[in-house]
Amino acid sequence: MNTNGNKVINIIHNNAKFSIDTASYVKKKFIQMGYEVTDVFDFTADLVVCIGGDGSLLRMLHTYQFPDIPVVGINTGHLGFLVEINPDEIDDFLDRYHAGEYFIEEINPIEAVICTRTDCINAFALNEIVIKGDLSRTVHLDLSVNDQLIQRFSGDGILCATSTGSTAYNYSIGGSIVDPSLQVIQVSPLAPINTNAYRSFTSSVILPSNATIKVNPEYRFEDSIVIVSDGMEHRHNGIVEVSLKLSSLNIKMLRLKGFEFWSKVKEKFL
Repeated sequence: MNTNGNKVINIIHNNAKFSIDTASYVKKKFIQMGYEVTDVFDFTADLVVCIGGDGSLLRMLHTYQFPDIPVVGINTGHLGFLVEINPDEIDDFLDRYHAGEYFIEEINPIEAVICTRTDCINAFALNEIVIKGDLSRTVHLDLSVNDQLIQRFSGDGILCATSTGSTAYNYSIGGSIVDPSLQVIQVSPLAPINTNAYRSFTSSVILPSNATIKVNPEYRFEDSIVIVSDGMEHRHNGIVEVSLKLSSLNIKMLRLKGFEFWSKVKEKFL
């Protein structure tokens, strides 16, 4: 806990040697600059530095329940779309952070209320929540928007993504890239069945930020639905409804001045 009035920094890293070495360097530099670096996660800290790949940052957010602290990522992984600082940019990042040359981008995660026959459970995701069949089974899902039935979907499942998550799993299944300044929910089908027997959307649907999506599974196999939030599976017995909307939570992503979304898209994907 901070006892000397200095700014407090949390440093979180994965177990790769490069990440461990990078964390040690970053910690040393922060201390030299007069900051306090915690040994245990401090929910009142001024900054979380997450070292690894995008998966490391997502796991950190879920582990610490989407803390109300600015977050920045240093990329020691592969793609590194969410973790924007490259290892050779660390010194520049530290100087610019110390000088206040940054801004905070606030992101609303998507929230799911998963209701079973006996209980309701909340799940959150920065990128996406997927509702799919267990053991590669086809699922049949009634999909409603603002309590109006839109379709009876059949296929592998559906994916509900934030604008930030539009460049993640959503993009890999043919969904649209959405500028994060637009607060929307994108619903994309996973291997939809579109025949004389079943009619399903074959492209993504973009919904406004105030939309509430409800998914009611039609069971062909008991407990055959799996909920996946940012790649982490949730299994519950007897799911009868999943309600999804943008959460009022704010994830505070620290961005260096000069950050521009479409330049990053071009760099990473084109």
